[in-house]
Amino acid sequence: MKVSHKILSLGLLVVMASCKTEAKKQTEETPTVSKPNIVVIYADDLGFGDVSSYGSTELLTPNLDRIANEGIRFTNGYATSPTCTPSRYSLLSGTYPFRSKRAQILPGNAPLLFELGKQTLPSMLKGAGYTTGVVGKWHLGLGDANLDWNGKVAPGPLEIGFDHAYIMASTNDRVPSVYVENHKVVGLTPDDPIQVSYKKNFEGEPTGKENPELLKMHPSHGHNMSIHNGISRIGYMKGGKSALFIDEDMSDDFLRESIKYINDNKDRPFFLFYALHQPHVPRVPHPRFAGKSGLGPRGDVILEADWAIGQFLDELDKLGLSENTIVVFSSDNGPVLDDGYHDDAVTKIGNHTPSGGLRGGKYSLFDAGTHVPFMIRWKGTIKPGVSDALVSQMDFTASFAALTGQENKTPDSKNVIDVFLGKSDIGRKGLILGQGGITAYREGDWVLIPPHKGAKINKSVNIETGKDTIYQLYNLKEDRPQRHNLAQSEPEKLETLKKALEEERQ
Repeated sequence: MKVSHKILSLGLLVVMASCKTEAKKQTEETPTVSKPNIVVIYADDLGFGDVSSYGSTELLTPNLDRIANEGIRFTNGYATSPTCTPSRYSLLSGTYPFRSKRAQILPGNAPLLFELGKQTLPSMLKGAGYTTGVVGKWHLGLGDANLDWNGKVAPGPLEIGFDHAYIMASTNDRVPSVYVENHKVVGLTPDDPIQVSYKKNFEGEPTGKENPELLKMHPSHGHNMSIHNGISRIGYMKGGKSALFIDEDMSDDFLRESIKYINDNKDRPFFLFYALHQPHVPRVPHPRFAGKSGLGPRGDVILEADWAIGQFLDELDKLGLSENTIVVFSSDNGPVLDDGYHDDAVTKIGNHTPSGGLRGGKYSLFDAGTHVPFMIRWKGTIKPGVSDALVSQMDFTASFAALTGQENKTPDSKNVIDVFLGKSDIGRKGLILGQGGITAYREGDWVLIPPHKGAKINKSVNIETGKDTIYQLYNLKEDRPQRHNLAQSEPEKLETLKKALEEERQ
């Protein structure tokens, strides 16, 4: 019996050792899957120099600084395009905007931009067991070419992977001036249906062009069509009076819905795309913030956005979610001052520099068009610091797929999760910037801008376009404001980047 007992004990030791070996083998072969909550907070037209953690001294943003100081502040973070629709499309689709002919600034009644059935950031995370939501500005099209705003508003966010949506239909300066929750316009009544047109006005409806006496904010260029809340917009609209949003309340509306979303889903993994409307025109801050910045309404709405972000971060703390939530903040493109309304943005700018010393701005191929604030916080996991790695918003899908154990099926998103988590400083090798055929290319410290036809100055907004008839080559490390074109003096680098651009495009 003693011998049998010894044999049995020896056998158990062998089995246990075998199990440990197999467990170790599985651990080495299978990456650890993590499912923290993920929140992407996305500003609209916020420049590299509009945030105090990026050097602003005239405009202080303490709550954005919380994210930067408690996480990683990227010095080379990029949107894919100098305009909003293409950048938003890339962030959610993991696809360069030039691959879609429709990835341009869309009218307010444009059909949904996405191709149904293709993987998106929300659909990928939904496959990982997340509940997914979007609150705020959309501007990615809704429905089809014959959408009836008075019925089911679809396809939209829910058809590309979101479980819940509370969105502004387009932009705050375009009709229809309403919110859409899931598939319905919020607050719409059957006795006052909405009509929308981008071709001609509806009989009897006032416009900013014909009725300036009705305006509390006057257009500087365009933006002189249908009026509501004392502001004329782009496009024509009739009806839906009970559904019209109030500009002054928009920030509070989106904050309320974002806080509601995280409270409703606090007991399971969630993804929230919290898309701010600030500082896009028309800039109409709540009275609590009017006049507070000293820089006019543009500065005021940035302070308003910063406050809202602080309230949101406080709610994460209150719910005990901060250490289990990745918070990303960035902007869809660079800054612009006069973008269609007389709102003192130019006259009250003072010593503030929204571009942060970069050249250009919104609509521009120069660096300020796409080089934006970009920060990621995961308290307790990401060690606070600053990274010079080249990163793009387009890479969220592949990176968060790697984090959550999913397969990335998008064509252009790259897995840089180690960079996002501060474990590596090796980001993207190269990145195409722009949309359609109008593009530039960033690789390392260098930027290449191929020849493009067109005006060198966008006179409507007084911003350099970056277009020229010759190749432009800049070393951003040595020449941050892009004043010295090295295309002729660095022919080998020029040819290398031309080749790299074509390889990345293909």
